[in-house]
Amino acid sequence: MRLSGIVETLTRFLFSPANWIGLAFSLGTVGLILAGFVSARWLGIAALAYGVGLITGGMWFGWPQLAGPAWDELTFAESDTSRDAPALALAGIRRLVTGNPGRRLSAMTGAKLLKLCDDIEAMLAQWERSKGQLSVEDSFHARYIALRYLPDALKRFWSIPAQFATTQLLENGLTADATLGKTVDELGQKVRQLNDALAAHDAQAFLDHSRFLSDKFGTKAAEDVAGPVALR
Repeated sequence: MRLSGIVETLTRFLFSPANWIGLAFSLGTVGLILAGFVSARWLGIAALAYGVGLITGGMWFGWPQLAGPAWDELTFAESDTSRDAPALALAGIRRLVTGNPGRRLSAMTGAKLLKLCDDIEAMLAQWERSKGQLSVEDSFHARYIALRYLPDALKRFWSIPAQFATTQLLENGLTADATLGKTVDELGQKVRQLNDALAAHDAQAFLDHSRFLSDKFGTKAAEDVAGPVALR
């Protein structure tokens, strides 16, 4: 776990109502000891009092939430140029879609998202092994679809209440769920364009190399070699 994640987890626990009640119980016990109502030999009971307070607070006000909302994980360093960054982003997106907190996603939109993750992964793998070059703009898009565009769309979508996201029409005449599905379709189209660009470049490179080999070792080259031999 990253240091920032550890700090966030500790912060959630420390500021939870259950922890504050546990501390109140514990400090109350210490106060009784300092006031002379309880022997100092029983100082250890303060820890027990904390536990009782924590359980009481958890039952009344809810247990400390050590993890934030699942969509909070979809925050990635856009400046991270490592090969693993897009893969980690796609893994986080898949976990969110599969878990579907609040049941906001329809089955169709969820299936589209998972398919898009597969297509992005395939495109990035093709880019990794390809000798093809993308334009500066397309190179930017290839990584940012996984690191920013799709995660941002999902975080904004999950900020909408579940009932609203699936039933209420937006200005575009679609629900939030249907709008997300349309966005996924558009991103998928861009991913296919990028993959086709890489494939076309590699196909051309293959054709050029085949022509080179044909010129060097094919019929024309054989005739050039046979000509001088026939003259002897």
